Amino acid sequence: MIAKMVFGRTGHESTRTLFGAAALGGVTQAEADRTLDVLLEYGVNHIDTAASYGEAELRIGPWMPAHRKDFFLATKTGKRTYQEARDELHRSLERLRVDSVDLLQLHALVDPAEWEVAMGPGGALEACIEARAQGLVRFIGVTGHGLTVAQMHMRSLERFDFDSVLLPYNYPMIQNPQYAADFDALVAMCQERNVAVQTIKSLCRRPWGDRPRARATWYEPLEEQEAVDKAVHWVLGRPEVFLNTVGDIFVLPKVLDAASRFAQRPTDAEMEALVAAQEMAPLFV
Repeated sequence: MIAKMVFGRTGHESTRTLFGAAALGGVTQAEADRTLDVLLEYGVNHIDTAASYGEAELRIGPWMPAHRKDFFLATKTGKRTYQEARDELHRSLERLRVDSVDLLQLHALVDPAEWEVAMGPGGALEACIEARAQGLVRFIGVTGHGLTVAQMHMRSLERFDFDSVLLPYNYPMIQNPQYAADFDALVAMCQERNVAVQTIKSLCRRPWGDRPRARATWYEPLEEQEAVDKAVHWVLGRPEVFLNTVGDIFVLPKVLDAASRFAQRPTDAEMEALVAAQEMAPLFV
C-alpha cells in the first residue's frame, strides 16, 4: 500500500500519491471504472479533478454514490470572475453527483493580469469563499504551471490564506536554479503555514515536439518501470510534498506500483544517469 500523510491543515490523511483525474478526460466509463478498481487496490484516497478536464467529472460521478466516503475530493475552476466561478462550481457538483467537495482550487492562476481579476473585487476567490461559507466546499487552494508559478503562489498566499498549492516538480525542472530556489521558498512558507503542497509532472520525460502523441499526457512521459520508479521515488523523497499521478490511465498503474515500493530517494548520480538514458528535457524553459 501507499504511505499516507496529513494533507496540510485539513486533517485528512491522504495517500502521498493523489489521483490526477485529468487521466479520465477522454476515456469511456468502462475504462474509468477499471481505473477505480486500480485506485482501490492501492488504497488511493484522494481524487484531484477539474472542470476543464474533459469528461473527467462525469466519469467520477457514477463512483460517488458508493465511494464518496472513500475519497478526499478536489476540483478546480479556471474562471476568473465571481459569477463565472460560482456557476462552474455548481456545474461541477452536478457532474460529480455530490453536494459538496473537500477542496476547490483556483486553476492555473499564474498570469498576473488574470491573478488581479481572480483575487480582486468580484473575482473568483469571492465565489470560493462564499461556497465555503455555504458548505459547498471545505477548503480552498490554488494551482499553476510554468517557471513563475512558485513566485505567484507565494504572492497568492500573501493575499489569502489558501489551504493547498499545486505546481510542477521533477528532477530536470529543479536543475533550473531560480525555479529550485523559488520552490524551496514556497515549500518553507507552506510548512510554516501548514499548507499542503501538491506536485505534478513527475513523469515528464520531455515535450512531445514533433513526435506522435501516444499518451493522453501533454508531455511525453517516462514509461519503463525502472525509470518510473526513479522519477516517482525522487519526488516522494521530498517528505513535505504529495505527488499527483500521471494524466494517462495506462501509465497510472506503473506510478502506483512505484509509490507502493518507495523506500528512499535516488541519488543525484542515479538521476543524472536517468536523464541521459531517457534523453529527458525540461517541459518549461
